[in-house]
Amino acid sequence: MEHFSPDLNQRAGALCNHIASRCTELGVLMHQLPCGTRLFDFSAGGIQAGEFLARVCLADLAAVKILEQSPWPQLQVSTQHPVAACMASQYAGWEIKGQKYFAMGSGPMRAAAGRESLYDDIGYRETSDLCIGVLETSDQPPEEVCQDIATKCGINPSQLTLLFAPANSTPGNMQVVARSVETSLHKLHELGFDLLRVAHGIGRAPIPPVANDTLAAIGRTNDAILYGGQVTLTVYGDDQSLQDLGPQLPSSASTEYGRPFAEILNSYNNDFYQVDPLLFSAAKITLQNLDTGNEFCFGKLNDEILAQSFSS
Repeated sequence: MEHFSPDLNQRAGALCNHIASRCTELGVLMHQLPCGTRLFDFSAGGIQAGEFLARVCLADLAAVKILEQSPWPQLQVSTQHPVAACMASQYAGWEIKGQKYFAMGSGPMRAAAGRESLYDDIGYRETSDLCIGVLETSDQPPEEVCQDIATKCGINPSQLTLLFAPANSTPGNMQVVARSVETSLHKLHELGFDLLRVAHGIGRAPIPPVANDTLAAIGRTNDAILYGGQVTLTVYGDDQSLQDLGPQLPSSASTEYGRPFAEILNSYNNDFYQVDPLLFSAAKITLQNLDTGNEFCFGKLNDEILAQSFSS
């Protein structure tokens, strides 16, 4: 069973300090707002910046690696702390709103704010003297938004660090594709599975070409996981619960499955929250039971839809 270490924000903060020392090399812009909040703009960064951005999302509790495979390179994430890294930190569960401002918030600042019922379910929140967040947006967060985030995290704005990048940038593209394990854990949670039974997670998904606009980027990055994501979770407990739950786990279990995500999203007037939440999972999921030694595989890859999505 996973035991949480109360240092998600501290771990991410140490990594941010390392990024700060390499901004020029990584193509990342850093500056400080008058309120004291430190901002990292990853919009113009490259592949290495994308790896760092994904690691910050995961509170530096996972290894992020690019695998050179054909027809598309794969982004692999592996973690011995799947619930802490993926659910307490990486999951984009915080809608950041301000006057004419919106972004999806992820990273360990969520654990400090503890606003989501998810934290009751996993039994973890944290208090920290610094907080780190990642925003999926092309727009720099204004001071009032930073001050609001800091207040909800219980810190001064000067103790807050925010990293941001749009989905249609190399780092933004990669940090979404790095969510193969996270989406599968979230699906397990939605289905009522005890996440504390999950010991380890490893997943990979193809890295799509960076799209030229936000909606196309959202489509491609989601398709990478829905139709090309492969995840293996090692778990504890009985086999029967895995066999019963397994068929519902992959993305193919949803009635929405079978079309590029951009097309699905368009059918809901681009309202992400109207899409069937059970669609969001990897294409293929393997559950390995550490107690019995048995393995169960569900779902399949769909290269045809990936090729359609990545070339559109």
